[in-house]
Amino acid sequence: MIRTMRPKNRLAVAAGSAGVLLLLAACSGQTASVGSGSDSKPDSKNVSFAMVDGWDENVATTYLWKELLEERGYKVNVRSLDIASTFTAVANGQVDLYTDAWLPTTHKAYWDRFGSKLEVVSTWYGPAENNLAVPTYMKDVNTIEDLKGKQAEFGNRIVGIEAGAGLMKLTRTSVIPGYGLKDYDLVEGSTPAMLSALESSVKQKKPIVVTLWKPHWAFTKFPIKALKDPKGAFGKPDKAETITSKEFAKNNPKLVKWMNGFKLTSDQLGSLELLIQEKGKGKEQAAAKEWIAKNKSLVDSWLK
Repeated sequence: MIRTMRPKNRLAVAAGSAGVLLLLAACSGQTASVGSGSDSKPDSKNVSFAMVDGWDENVATTYLWKELLEERGYKVNVRSLDIASTFTAVANGQVDLYTDAWLPTTHKAYWDRFGSKLEVVSTWYGPAENNLAVPTYMKDVNTIEDLKGKQAEFGNRIVGIEAGAGLMKLTRTSVIPGYGLKDYDLVEGSTPAMLSALESSVKQKKPIVVTLWKPHWAFTKFPIKALKDPKGAFGKPDKAETITSKEFAKNNPKLVKWMNGFKLTSDQLGSLELLIQEKGKGKEQAAAKEWIAKNKSLVDSWLK
């Protein structure tokens, strides 16, 4: 069974199919209009990024590149979309870049549909892993198998994220049936709502199981652990990749060359995410600017 969690800042999911051009910004409640990208203009100085609000590595890398490109004279527009609309918009040239495609597993359905129009321009992190996570004080729960028969202890629910996320599809279609967890409800909501529920439960030392992934700053901030997946229900680990349309890649070789050099380790990404969290909402780019100053030699190596 799937339930919907209704947080104060509820994720607004884009309505309709690929032809819908009026999209609701995830979590923010604002409306994002998807117009034309920059792929028709060779080496355009106008660049747009799609971003899924609440997906921390996506937020971090988007504002990192926004700052880097603006320092080099580009005009950068960030558009908040849900994941389905992101793949649609990038493939159709309505948005230029998306930094957080998890391939080959998590976003396989979107790649199967749009991959013929898309190009990977950077494989910047790996391995990236989906998981279920619980607090470390739950000593008797260390694998996904250990959840079976303990549904009452967890309030009969697995706290999830956005309904359209690949992580949710894998949990619903592979993990729950694979481990016999049919007595759990998979709660749909948003990443911020999931993290809020996690923080609240940890403060009260209550049981909770959430859908999560690595890398994520939550594993540093909270006393939590990823449950082992002995059956491999989540599939092989992914790589985090930046995608664009084939047309944009062809027309913007300089930017694509910079993207080709983009790489982050777990510690580097974690430090960027944590700095953004510490700075707070609305100061993401300021945090990225500060991080760039602290990691100048690394950044310079991308932009040769």
